[in-house]
Amino acid sequence: MTPDAPADPDPWPHAARTVAQHAAAVLALFDGVTLDAQTVPLAEAGGRVLADDVVADLALPPFANAQMDGYAVRAADLTPAPDGVVILPLAAAVPAGVAPSPLPPGTAAPIMTGAMIPDGADAVVPVEESDPDRFPDWVGDGQPPAGARVRFIAAAASTATGRFVRPAGSDLAVGATAVTAGTRLTPAAVGVLAALGRPDVTVRRPLRVLLYSTGTEVVDPGTALLPGQIHDANSAILRAALSACGADVVTARLVADDPDALLTTLAADVRQAAPDVVVSSGGISRGAFEVVKQALGRRGVAFGPVAMQPGGPQGAGLLDVDGGSLPVPFLAFPGNPVSTLVSTEMFLRPALAARFGAPARPRFRARLAEPVTPLPGKQQIRRGVLVGDSADEGPSVRLSGGTSSHLLHAAATADVLVHLPLTARPLPAGIEVTVTPLD
Repeated sequence: MTPDAPADPDPWPHAARTVAQHAAAVLALFDGVTLDAQTVPLAEAGGRVLADDVVADLALPPFANAQMDGYAVRAADLTPAPDGVVILPLAAAVPAGVAPSPLPPGTAAPIMTGAMIPDGADAVVPVEESDPDRFPDWVGDGQPPAGARVRFIAAAASTATGRFVRPAGSDLAVGATAVTAGTRLTPAAVGVLAALGRPDVTVRRPLRVLLYSTGTEVVDPGTALLPGQIHDANSAILRAALSACGADVVTARLVADDPDALLTTLAADVRQAAPDVVVSSGGISRGAFEVVKQALGRRGVAFGPVAMQPGGPQGAGLLDVDGGSLPVPFLAFPGNPVSTLVSTEMFLRPALAARFGAPARPRFRARLAEPVTPLPGKQQIRRGVLVGDSADEGPSVRLSGGTSSHLLHAAATADVLVHLPLTARPLPAGIEVTVTPLD
């Protein structure tokens, strides 16, 4: 029996890659990219990615404190009279921000939210459970007049040890990992670091990106259009996406359809800007002026089809521009604006999320609000608008615009990318599909 021939692990560019295969290839390009650590003020750390674990050298909270305005007491002292009422002499008030004196046995101390629990106290009775249900006027001065007492209603008699007390370290213990390396610093994470007293934090430096938009017909926004010219939308799309991922675009250029000029410019930019990745749009399809494919096809970058629409033509590889420098990851996206957008969301953003902690877009399921006919043989990525969310059946999505990759305005009105399954059969309304949220 003749053994089966080994499967070709990567048939591209001779056959179309699946979306999953190309996503894996893009992710692998970043295996050798390391983002060095840098220390920044905490005020500038929001959205950055933590480089090292932060271990708590301070408990949170650092001392037991009152969860609400009320009276610090010993729970054992709350012995009610026959009518269910408890009356206790009052000790000095405890405002936030001071170290209180110990609580004398058999007394209660007015205490403010967040104030330190006095030694001897083990519970807080809310001020609403006193009669009257407000602090006496002298509390603002701190010291009670002679004979001052508090009368608690019957509900207070059931106060147990620990009621409305936040124990020291109940949020975070000394020696515990407060925030782990690789975490994107959300407002809450920055708040934890501030509560630990950290004035600065060590984060990964941003990914450095060299950005090219190709085509002799492409000019900058703000430039008067001559016949046959269009404004460059792709650079704006890529800049916005990369910024949302925490990356820095160190250089961005428009490149005419001249392979030799592209190579010369690219070699100079790579040496000067030292990018971690180069991203281009346009110049990789089957036309006669495919500048990126013509210039880089023999320099470590492979080009070929992905079974996806829009965004079928793709290019990826480790670029060696001068035959000796360290190869640089290179991603080449097609030039139609929606193709650039979809390629970014399907390949670039997931890789940056997986490797460098960029914000991920969690996919979820939604029901089609209308019947749809997919494109046979390709993973079709349509744009859609969420139109409802039933508690029983979940969200619904209606497609926005057509399939053409030039319909940028329709894409701008979309909430989600809609992943239609690889099938030639029409999809009825109500069937579930995967969607990816857009900002």
